Amino acid sequence: MRRSNRSYVVKNPKVEIRVDDGRHYLLTSREKFDGITSDPLDPWVKGAAALYTKEFFEVARQHLNPGGVVTQFVQLYESNEEAVKSEIATFFEVFPNGAVFANLVNGQGYDVVLVGQAEPMKIDVDKMQQRLNMPEYAPVVQSLRETGIYSAVDLLSTFAGHAADLKTWLADASINRDLNLRLQYLAGLGLNLYRADPIYVSMVAHARYPGDLFTGSETTLQSLRKTIRFNDR
Repeated sequence: MRRSNRSYVVKNPKVEIRVDDGRHYLLTSREKFDGITSDPLDPWVKGAAALYTKEFFEVARQHLNPGGVVTQFVQLYESNEEAVKSEIATFFEVFPNGAVFANLVNGQGYDVVLVGQAEPMKIDVDKMQQRLNMPEYAPVVQSLRETGIYSAVDLLSTFAGHAADLKTWLADASINRDLNLRLQYLAGLGLNLYRADPIYVSMVAHARYPGDLFTGSETTLQSLRKTIRFNDR
């Protein structure tokens, strides 16, 4: 088994580990963060749907520094389109400029990550690559290489949709709220279903290259446009 470079994170002197419920921690803290990432259990698991509600995302947004980012994991596997739409639409209710980035397995949809900011989101591809070229980012680069990602363009080529473009697809989505936790039941209906790729294909059919999301040199942006291939599906 290959040794993961992700272990360097917990050894970083800047890292402080706190054992707590993530939602409770945010609700009882005045701290603000550059990044908040949420990777809960399957939403049908008791209590997990509370980390996919509009109210939770609103709390996370309130704890962002200017320019800060919230990311949310969403599984397509062992799920159904109604549950996935609910998760994404609820996130976009709070982050209307958000975007979806996909993880494909053998060229097929598997899961996605939602990315949102309080401000209109801009991603400078050249600046991202400059950071990856810095010696202190070597462990990050190694971790990315282990997943077949070798550059900022490779990483951002996983783009799978912008909130504005997915409005039609999400028009019938159920918004997950603290007072209903409807997602918990929708997700339960998807248990043992293997429709990840059909869900992905249905979603990216509405996606377009986001001319207002990525910035950088013309050469870099041309390369990114060629690499984002969701319309081929």
